[in-house]
Amino acid sequence: MTTLTNAHLVLPDEVVRGHIVLEGGRIAAIGEGPAAGEDCGGDYIVPGLIELHTDHLETHIAPRPKVRWNVTAAIQAHDAQIAASGITTVLDALRVGLDADAAITSQDSRDFADAIAAAGAEGRLRAEHHFHLRCEVSDEMAIAGFELFEDVADVRLISLMDHTPGQRQFRSMEAYKIYFQGKSGMNDAEFELFKAERVARAGKWSDRNRRALAERAKARGVIIASHDDATTGHVDEAIRDGVTLAEFPTTVEAAEASRAADMQILMGGPNMVRGGSHSGNVSAAELADLGMLDILSSDYVPFSMLQSAFVLSDREGWGLPAALATVSANPARALKMDDRGRLVEGLRGDIVRVRRRERGEIPVVRGVWREGLRVV
Repeated sequence: MTTLTNAHLVLPDEVVRGHIVLEGGRIAAIGEGPAAGEDCGGDYIVPGLIELHTDHLETHIAPRPKVRWNVTAAIQAHDAQIAASGITTVLDALRVGLDADAAITSQDSRDFADAIAAAGAEGRLRAEHHFHLRCEVSDEMAIAGFELFEDVADVRLISLMDHTPGQRQFRSMEAYKIYFQGKSGMNDAEFELFKAERVARAGKWSDRNRRALAERAKARGVIIASHDDATTGHVDEAIRDGVTLAEFPTTVEAAEASRAADMQILMGGPNMVRGGSHSGNVSAAELADLGMLDILSSDYVPFSMLQSAFVLSDREGWGLPAALATVSANPARALKMDDRGRLVEGLRGDIVRVRRRERGEIPVVRGVWREGLRVV
């Protein structure tokens, strides 16, 4: 049994000064006032964070061009940073189909899934890991890539993505050119040829793959997200395909249409922390102010998830319970994981001790418990 006392407990609807008891992997008791136990000195106790979209694993597996790290070691490094950021449940994003700058194949992704499952079975991991398939619908091999995961039971989410130049994330061709030429080193002539090929490829494959992948996901009971929607037409496609999660809508127009369709809206923690999108799209803060933000994801910086929730809590009309729900209760609801994501007696003992003394200060993770056991 573990008792943490003299803490600010961020409950679903309020923050109270008191104590929390973990026993048998669950939250056994929550109470106001002191109790015998570990003195938290006024730190916050918040639910363990639930991450739906992180590309972070790839940065450990392929840390430099032409460098591949030992996969098990890379997974452990990724997991350690995830857990130390307060994330107790994570959906590792794995590529299916290739986008423009991918050095990792669908077969690589399947191999990574096997390695993550093995690492978990061997007790190497601190967080609980599941799988999120990032499906590039413009690639002719997207369906074949998805089929590599037919016998993987722990796929919880797929994202229908299309990174074709001139639409969705990169509606501004100039922004895409700056971004991609900066990464690839292509000259202008090479970029123009590349752009034409990608646009032609999308015209042939995107719609048919989007429909086929959605049908396969629905048949398996897998949750479907639509990625980087920019127009009401994109959202109409998402409604047709049974999407329940709008992942990084790039305009207010798309967010409004997604909300009208009763989709949960997910935005990036780095967007919230930085105050805007690196691609020039709608900011997470603007959608938050419009009441159209449900979930924050770390995307490419694991700690941004917790940091962005506290940044959001400082905005007018939010506060800690609602802001922390974007990284705990709301993603749990999106995944239909009703056993976690809130400080409620009887739910899983996934909690994080966080120190933050004043408004605007960057929070510090002081301890992490998963199913009642301390992992950080």
